[in-house]
Amino acid sequence: MDETTPSPRLNPLQRFGHDVKQVRLARKLTQKQLGKAAGYSEAYVSRVEAGKMLPRPSMKFARGCDLAFGTGELFTGMLQRIDEGDHPSWFVPYLNLERKASRILDYSTDLVMGILQTEAYARAVFGTYFTHEDRDLIEAKVAARRRRREVFDRESPPILWAILSEACLRTVVGDSDVMSIQLKYLLETAKSPHITIQVMPFSAGAPAASTKPFTVMRFKDSPTVLYTETRVGGRMHDSAQTVEAALDDYDLLRAHALAPDKSLTLIEKLLKEYQE
Repeated sequence: MDETTPSPRLNPLQRFGHDVKQVRLARKLTQKQLGKAAGYSEAYVSRVEAGKMLPRPSMKFARGCDLAFGTGELFTGMLQRIDEGDHPSWFVPYLNLERKASRILDYSTDLVMGILQTEAYARAVFGTYFTHEDRDLIEAKVAARRRRREVFDRESPPILWAILSEACLRTVVGDSDVMSIQLKYLLETAKSPHITIQVMPFSAGAPAASTKPFTVMRFKDSPTVLYTETRVGGRMHDSAQTVEAALDDYDLLRAHALAPDKSLTLIEKLLKEYQE
């Protein structure tokens, strides 16, 4: 087989790297020249072409390739399809909107919301859900979940307001070490001016509003959208009445949750318990 012919066993990242290399060679560019054009080092290009850039090459790199090669949105589209392939099809519409949102309001009742999960926590979650799947599939899903954090690398990152039920913090996902790492990460992310975390304590009693998790996403030039999820998939709601009711619920939840500083104090307390 010719060395330029892709192996059918290549994984998506290896196929992406193979195609970058083939177009680069066709354009008679060196790895150093492509790196300079895309804003990355020669070593970065080398790792991409070898399929070893984990969790995956950046979208900025893909855009740089399209610009350097004159390929329109070929490589950015390929990278987006890799992302989508690691998520269930019903979640892709939410994922696309999350990337564009200017404000994300989330209420989680059982698990820490995906975009705030550490790799260890996500791995434990997927390991429980996909007990009969091989390790590579689980690792691909973990990497895809981790990539969602890239929205905070934008020039104008979204404002994230997350309300976590105390159950999210006390439910032991994985083990105490996994939970310790997760709570440390929450404390670290809460330092960002773009992220606010509140905890709905057990002491708050009966829920002030919805008992089901939901997410509201706002956009600069599009209508606000409500996202809800069940065992059979997710659903988008854009009815003005439905969205307004969800926003009212969120205001009530914020009012009954612990203030952000007291929420972090509770997280610190629980972190110490996991470390004992």
